[in-house]
This record gives sequence, C-alpha cells and structure tokens, in this order.
Amino acid sequence: MTAAEDRPERAVVPLAIQGIVLLARGMDPAPGEAEPPAVAPASPVAGTMSIPDTHAMVPAVQPGGGGTMRYEKADRIVDLALEMQAARMGLTLEDIEGRFRVGRRTAQRMRDAVLRLFPHTEEMTRDDRRKCWRIPPAALGPINDLTADDLADLEATAALLKGENLRARAKSLERIAAKVKGSLRPDVARRVEPDLELLLEAEGLAMRPGPRPAIRSEVIEAIRSAIKQQREVYVSYRKRRTNSRSGRHLQPYGILLGNRHYLVAMSRERHADHARLYSLANIDSISVADRAFVRDRAFSLRQFAERSFGVFQEPKLYDVAWRFSADVAASAEEYTFHPSQIMELQKDGSLIVRFRACGLQEMCWHLYTWGKEVEVLAPPELKALCGQ
Repeated sequence: MTAAEDRPERAVVPLAIQGIVLLARGMDPAPGEAEPPAVAPASPVAGTMSIPDTHAMVPAVQPGGGGTMRYEKADRIVDLALEMQAARMGLTLEDIEGRFRVGRRTAQRMRDAVLRLFPHTEEMTRDDRRKCWRIPPAALGPINDLTADDLADLEATAALLKGENLRARAKSLERIAAKVKGSLRPDVARRVEPDLELLLEAEGLAMRPGPRPAIRSEVIEAIRSAIKQQREVYVSYRKRRTNSRSGRHLQPYGILLGNRHYLVAMSRERHADHARLYSLANIDSISVADRAFVRDRAFSLRQFAERSFGVFQEPKLYDVAWRFSADVAASAEEYTFHPSQIMELQKDGSLIVRFRACGLQEMCWHLYTWGKEVEVLAPPELKALCGQ
C-alpha cells in the first residue's frame, strides 16, 4: 500500500456547511452583536471543498461559557436537516415547532438556516395548503455519516431487548446494526471502529432482578402482521388466576412493554367501545384472521398508556400527590414518574409531586422502593394501600 493509499480519504462537503456555526449564532444574536455574514449557496461542484474531518465543523467552546449554547444550536440545525431528509412528505413549520419545542419565530429561523446551508431543499405544498420542506436523499453528504455513539446505541438497545425476553426484536436490531456497519465507507469504518469497541467495553447493562415473561416470537410477528393489514387476530387466551382458556377475536391496536408485556386490543363482541390489555405471556396461540376492521382514528396508544402509572389500566383516574423528604428530594426531582407530573419544591427542602393517573397497585409497589422517605398525600385509597 502506498503512502497516498494509507491516508484516510478526505471528505468532500458543500462549502456552505462551514456556515452552520455562523447561522446558529444568527438565530439568537447577543445584544450589540453584528449579524453573521451571509453564506452564499454553493453549487454541487464548484462550491465544494475538501476538509479532513466533517466533525471539525462544530464550533469551538469559547471562554465564558457561551460555546455550549452554540454547540446546541448548531446541533439543532443539523438535526433539522436530517429530519427534513427523513420526512417523506417534508416538514411544515408546525412540525418543526412540535419536534424541537420552539416558537414560530425560532422555527422560521431554523428553517431559513437549513435553506441557506442546503440550497437543494425542496419546497412543497400539502393538500391543506400548508408549505413544507424536504431535503432530497444523499443531499446532506457526510453529515449522514454514522458515529460510534450511534452504533453503540443500537448495540445497547438490542441488549436491553434481550434482557426483557424480546429476542425477536433484539435479533432484528442486531441485523440492522450489521447492515449499517457493512454499508459504512472504509474511511468512516476506520474512524468509528476503535471508538465503538471502547464504548461497548465501557457501557454495561445492569440486570434487573425478578422474573421476566417469556414472549414467543410468533406472537409478536402475528400481531405486527395483523396491525399492518388491519385484520383481526384470533387468540387462545389463558386467564392467569383461574388458568381457564377461551378463544376470542381481537382487533389489535398496539403493544405496551413494561414489567409485563401487553397486547392492546378491542373486541367486536366483548368491548367494541374501548381497548383492553391482554398479557402476551398468556396467549397460548394466535393467528391472523380473515376479518378486516376499521381502526378507530380517535384512539391514541400514547394517551391510553399515559392514563396509568405503569401498564395496567383501571377505569378510574386519581389525583395523586406524594411528598419526598428533603434528604431524597434532589434524587426524586430527576425522575419522570408520569408525563403529567408537576413538581413543587417546598421551603423545608421537601418535594411534592402531583399527577393524574390510575394504577394504584403499581404506584404502591414503586413507593416501597423509597421507604420512609416518601409520604402519600393523595388519594386516600393509595395511602391505605401503602399502610400509611
């Protein structure tokens, strides 16, 4: 191998990419700071240049702490560009506001920054007359290159799925990781492999004690197939307490993963107006039926799941309030107990957490892990259940 062949390939990227930092600063200029210079759009050929490493495009951290914020803003522009490329129908301003949790003006500045950096961005109009923007495939060039962190996250997620006995999904993710590694350009692979090996050695997964339900891959595959075809499934279901079995047609709406894994489904004969949970471990057999069904557009799996503290659903919602002692308030503040939670720090250093949900039994199980450091303020039913 010659010396020239031994050198890493130099990435060719649009000249305009060098303006990411300037545009990020321009999104929120400091008082009295001049506007950043305009970055002229570059043509695919004449406006390119060779640089040794695309990761050198991020801004340097400046003394005084301002660099971290500029890193974040530059990252958001790159993330938006990746989202615009991934979205088949493009992104509207409303999409940008929702995904990045920003206001309309910031969303407009972020969009304008992407348009200036990537002149090949396509502007389209949807059926509802809203404008949207999309970046064609491969237009981002080396920005699409995967990092060691990306691959390590895939490997770690596959290990987590294995730990939860979701082996079919873990195998699928491992297959995706192998395909991704095989598609890397030689220069990217040489850069990524040493860091990936270090990350995989340094990041372990703690085993969660306790039993894990065994989930057969054919059950998951049948549910997935039925959901995609919008067809009912016929299951032979075993009740956990009585061990009795019965057959039933179900309309599958999704799967909830937790300490136990559940099929979320409606039944035309038994409960056509609301969804119920069926433990995957209690499904003895399953097949995709010939009967099609029309999915209820008003049903949201996310909203259904957020009703409960854990997974198990109850018809009644409770206004819940817990008080954590000052000794553990800092730790409790780092937890997301429920998506609707409100945290109130008290003058004595204690912390009150409020949310609305069902699932008192699972709340009680969790509160036992905090011992005497937590007090149930409401509801009285949970207070009695926890023996307080």
